[in-house]
Amino acid sequence: MSMNPVGDYISNNLIGSDRAARLALSDVKAIPVDDLYRALDNVVDPEIPVLSARELGVLREIAWQGDELVVTITPTYSGCPAMTHFEDDIISALEKIGVFCARIHTSLSPAWTTDWLSESAKQKLLVYGIAPPLESSTSKRALLGEDPVVSCPKCGSQNNTEVSRHGSTACKALYKCNDCEEPFDYFKCI
Repeated sequence: MSMNPVGDYISNNLIGSDRAARLALSDVKAIPVDDLYRALDNVVDPEIPVLSARELGVLREIAWQGDELVVTITPTYSGCPAMTHFEDDIISALEKIGVFCARIHTSLSPAWTTDWLSESAKQKLLVYGIAPPLESSTSKRALLGEDPVVSCPKCGSQNNTEVSRHGSTACKALYKCNDCEEPFDYFKCI
């Protein structure tokens, strides 16, 4: 059994062999949605390259609307500069597997929330050196705007100081660990 069902599907069903080999629309529409999602798992956040758009929760839905594949994405915050990169990379990833009839739809409602981060994404953030969000966006502390007790991703200490409410991007805050003295980003609970 193959480890790359999308690649096998495409190689067995391509029509023509020119540089821009394309599938017939009926073949494209026959690609299982799970395989389309897998093809997009290589689309990573340009600001946090250890996370895919799917793990981040930015990639919301893939659905056929007539003869067009509509990919719905939601920005982590309004005006996020990474969204253009996501859009271009999604279209490119789909074209690589023969899907040339895709359109990106950006949805602002419901608003993105850190609750959409997968558990594996939170672990990847931690390993990458970014403290992941600590709780649900609907927790009492988050709703009251109280400062979280953030652990340093490098040494695990909770003895740290918020340096700036906005870190390297608006969705992160900048902290400094008072024990290991290293700066780090905290992915804010939104």
